[in-house]
Amino acid sequence: MTQERFVPGHRGPAFVAEAVVCCLFQGNRVFVGRDAGGAPQLPLLDVQAMGLSLKLAHYLGRLDGRHCYGLHLPQGAQPPAGLENLGMRALILEGNDLASALAGQAFQLLEWERTHRHCGACGAPTTAHALDRAVECPDCRIVYYPRISPVMMALVYRKTDNGGEVLLTRKAGYAPGRFTVVAGFVEAGESLEQCLAREVKEEVGVDIRNPRYFGSQPWPFPNSLVMAFSAEWAGGEVVPDGTELEDARWFSIDALPDLPEPVHISRQLIDDTLVQLRNSR
Repeated sequence: MTQERFVPGHRGPAFVAEAVVCCLFQGNRVFVGRDAGGAPQLPLLDVQAMGLSLKLAHYLGRLDGRHCYGLHLPQGAQPPAGLENLGMRALILEGNDLASALAGQAFQLLEWERTHRHCGACGAPTTAHALDRAVECPDCRIVYYPRISPVMMALVYRKTDNGGEVLLTRKAGYAPGRFTVVAGFVEAGESLEQCLAREVKEEVGVDIRNPRYFGSQPWPFPNSLVMAFSAEWAGGEVVPDGTELEDARWFSIDALPDLPEPVHISRQLIDDTLVQLRNSR
């Protein structure tokens, strides 16, 4: 997020007299406005006039000096006039990084709240934690923080006489002709490096070495944090697992298939690795 415009926080006022920046959801779709250029913007709403309570909202921080909240439109409530109800994936693909980041955070928090209304150990209703963004069981005293699911992403490459090749994959149901990178969830007790090697071996059958961290991206479907690495091929023949993947193959850096949209960290990882390989010719 752009820190000059957004100041994060998790404790805000329970009542404000002014309009606030809202990540207002109906199901898994968020209400947005449009600026003069057609780009999606988070709306300013007078939630009190709409009959909504900030006690049911999650405070995100201050955006351009205004309080910012995430909340659900209650069932039966009238949607705000003049706004578009946009799917989260569509919002991300439109390229307003700040709006999609805030909406993504709000969506994850609201989903966490929905799935942690009761203690998983004893079933008692949970209550808000006094200090942290968390809920706790008044009986067991177990504290439940917002869930984050770490995902490892790997782009395997190898150098060749023509510059290099990258190992790309596709799952059934992915956009026709489009390929991406290996990805999978970190398992309990696993380091990031161990997960990286395991996922690559399981999905495409090859070994890797020299993993290089590229970057990370929150992905709110529903609560992932993607960590992207490139890694050098260390041996083995490419064999797609046939369960998660329908295809996996080497592509020359000069003859690539359709790739993910630039907003995805997978595409950014691919582009960065291509630059590294082309510069090493």
